[in-house]
Amino acid sequence: MLRFILRRTAATLVLLAGVVLMTFALARLLPGDPARLIAGARADAEAVASVRERLGLDDPVITQFTAYAGNVLQGDFGRSVVTRRPISEDILTFFPATLELVLVAGLISLLLGVMLGTLAAVKSGRPADAGVRSVAVLGLSVPDFWIALVFQLIFFATLGLVPFGGRLGTGIAAPDFVTGFMTVDSLIAGRFDLFTDALHHMILPVAVLAIPSMAITIRVVRTSLLEVLSQDFIRTARSKGISPVRVYFKHALGNALLPIVTIFGLNTGLLISGAVFIELIFDWPGLGRYTANAISASDYNAIMAITLVVSVAYTLINFLVDLSYSFLDPRVDLT
Repeated sequence: MLRFILRRTAATLVLLAGVVLMTFALARLLPGDPARLIAGARADAEAVASVRERLGLDDPVITQFTAYAGNVLQGDFGRSVVTRRPISEDILTFFPATLELVLVAGLISLLLGVMLGTLAAVKSGRPADAGVRSVAVLGLSVPDFWIALVFQLIFFATLGLVPFGGRLGTGIAAPDFVTGFMTVDSLIAGRFDLFTDALHHMILPVAVLAIPSMAITIRVVRTSLLEVLSQDFIRTARSKGISPVRVYFKHALGNALLPIVTIFGLNTGLLISGAVFIELIFDWPGLGRYTANAISASDYNAIMAITLVVSVAYTLINFLVDLSYSFLDPRVDLT
């Protein structure tokens, strides 16, 4: 186990170093002049040259990369052209909103995906199986932004059941920032009215974000369970008179957990990337909307910082997924 952890840690560090190098290289290929953006559209050539010198943009590329990597290790990503604040502060401000959305959507997609996937496997070849598979196909084939617009039209514009967007209602003050999670901070402040309002605003974006991830989970769970249900030990358990519920959820599902956990780690990237469009459509003040604003403004420092933060989060989640294999199935060799 220790050897595996050390090997995976070394591989993760190499991967992150590669991400730092790639983001730096790609940022230099983007159109536009960072010095011009920072100095402003009306700045003269002398002011632009002064900004370029201050930022070290006239230095050799190797020198620029060394300085950039050193700043990243210290958590210094520079200042944002859009907000004029340190990017590290912006990330701490906006990332919790995205993380709250992703965690809730991930949990819901996992629970529903496992339940529906299990139903499809148990009822294989029957109408219930066909219905669940149709839901999975639709969830994967229909673009999430189209689903978001349709949901807004139906549940907001037509039925008026949920808000159009945002994290809280208009004119409602947010609780004091503690975790950045609106629901958690509302409970900490003892404001159950804010907690209810925050949940109300999460319904549509969470539902839209969870659908593609749930569809993938359904297909993986169904396939894994069908393979396990055909094994000899399942037939033996049935012949001993063990109840179907125990056979399906203890013996079968327990032995199909590895693919489910794997797809949960992979779905994290899908949820984070999908949050960009969802936050724009639902006016959700998270890292996705911040990313879109940074891209539209060619905010190089912010773009590189967001890429690194998301890469680190995704890498760490999948690292934890790898470690969980030994606990879920002792037969997995982690030497």
